[in-house]
Amino acid sequence: MTEYTTPAQAQRGQTVRELYELIAALDRRVPQMERAGEVSIARAAAALKAEALKRIQELEADAVRIAPN
Repeated sequence: MTEYTTPAQAQRGQTVRELYELIAALDRRVPQMERAGEVSIARAAAALKAEALKRIQELEADAVRIAPN
């Protein structure tokens, strides 16, 4: 388990975990294409997943950049 030394690191770690949970939930959802509006929902879910992945990369890059040597 990762040990955090500052509240900011702990918060960053929590946010990353929550973003991964969001991505997992989006991946579990099976589109029901026979329903009205489902295509737009699927597109929105894909865009949200892409944004979550981008944010995870940003948070992890920040962690590396400010990590003590």
